[in-house]
Amino acid sequence: MAQDQTSRGRAQDRARVAASQDHEVRYEARKEGVSGDDVKQAVHEAGNSRKKVEARLEAGDKPE
Repeated sequence: MAQDQTSRGRAQDRARVAASQDHEVRYEARKEGVSGDDVKQAVHEAGNSRKKVEARLEAGDKPE
C-alpha cells in the first residue's frame, strides 16, 4: 500500500538550514556569496527557515 505524500522528509528538510551541518552552511554561503560565519549568524538571528535566511543574506543584513 502506497503512502500519502506529505510535507515531511526531504521537502521539510530542504526548507531548513541546519547551521550545525557544515555542508549546508557551505552550500548556502556559496549560493549567496557570503562567508560561512555570515550564514550561521543569519540562522541564529532569523531562525532556520531557508527563505528567511536567504532573505536576510540577500538584503545585506550581514552581521558586524
